[in-house]
Amino acid sequence: MTQTDPLYLTGHLAPVPDETEAFDLPVTGALPAELDGRFLRNGPNPLPGERPGHWFTGHGMLHGVRLRGGRAAWYRNRWVRTAKFAGDAPPGGRDLAYNSANTHVIEHGGALLALCEGGLPYRMTGELDTLGPYDFAGRLTTAMTAHPKADPVTGELLFYGYSTAAPYLTFHVADAAGRLVRSEPIDVPGPTMMHDFAITEHHVLWLDLPVVYDAGRPGMPYAWDDAYGARIGVMPRAGGEVRWIEVDPCYVFHVGNAREDSDGTIRLDAVRYRPAGFIGAWHGMGADTGAGARVRHTTESERGTLHRWTIDPAAGTVREQQLDDRDVEFPTLFDAFVGRPNRYLYTMGGPGLVKYDAQGDTATEYVAGPGDHLGEPVFVPARGARLEDDGWLLTIATPGDGSASRLLVLDATDLSDVAAVHLPRRVPAGFHGSWIEER
Repeated sequence: MTQTDPLYLTGHLAPVPDETEAFDLPVTGALPAELDGRFLRNGPNPLPGERPGHWFTGHGMLHGVRLRGGRAAWYRNRWVRTAKFAGDAPPGGRDLAYNSANTHVIEHGGALLALCEGGLPYRMTGELDTLGPYDFAGRLTTAMTAHPKADPVTGELLFYGYSTAAPYLTFHVADAAGRLVRSEPIDVPGPTMMHDFAITEHHVLWLDLPVVYDAGRPGMPYAWDDAYGARIGVMPRAGGEVRWIEVDPCYVFHVGNAREDSDGTIRLDAVRYRPAGFIGAWHGMGADTGAGARVRHTTESERGTLHRWTIDPAAGTVREQQLDDRDVEFPTLFDAFVGRPNRYLYTMGGPGLVKYDAQGDTATEYVAGPGDHLGEPVFVPARGARLEDDGWLLTIATPGDGSASRLLVLDATDLSDVAAVHLPRRVPAGFHGSWIEER
């Protein structure tokens, strides 16, 4: 690396040059014996010598740790073998299989999917080998968001795809078995970058915000557009007109959760960026500017903070409230509460992780080790859990000095250390992951 390397190629973000695996990993502390499954995490990892132009656009790489019987059986990392990875550029027009598959990894209907909102998902094996692009038996003809929502009651997977050409937004529903059963266009005025959305028991919430496709911009061709406006759309899940409600200009990369109150009011919690915050974060992620962009110090106005919109769909009104002043990202929760009233959210932020308790409006911090950068916390419920936070948080700690990473297991009730799995290499800070329980 050189002095002109962009941020996404340096420090804790720097890609690794190869694939590897290791078995019977050393553990500090005691892994809970009931943890039987795989912790998987996706993220961008350019090939050696590549400069893709932005952190968001490197080839997807999955990192996995297999836990069972109180042991860490294996670690392995594998690139997702997409058409883009193979260099198979489409000869003309857009090919939905030509994407990085670098943002998330989920399992639904028996299919393990590496996701990237720029195109089709890729189906993977449990050993992280690539099977190929996945289009729901030919029914999916748009891109697929990296942030689908699995309804904890119906088992449905709700998702969407956005596009640079009309229709700019298309809504999809797959049933619990993984069959795509519904697709419909949603009317939005332009090619906005919609990274996340939310669901409740009866509604879908759209975030139509002013980051818009700009064909002249290299790397990630999206930019802030004051003229576009900002609004939240409330759409009945059963079908019907979208009620659009204007909000103050902002951007949201990640939603925490949404839920309905008994009076029909909807509460949406998300990490909200002011315009300056989005622009600062976008370039701080390492967008190349010719001489090599470097991260700037984050100012108060550039932070992403936990925010709540309280929406009255009948009246078409919204109230905005900042819930905390910490700089946070990647909010997660117990999946059984997606779209339903939840008490807890877990985020990256502060000196490590933050646990938010909505019941007492309190927050608890987990302080990372010196030089460590923690990833997204993934909640794993204990068997027979009686309380919403009865379980563990799994997160990867990546040292800034280039030494090997650790998979941390924390008690979700108080964020105390339970165990650490010592991985055989540094895992670059990445995006999103899942706990895939063994069945």
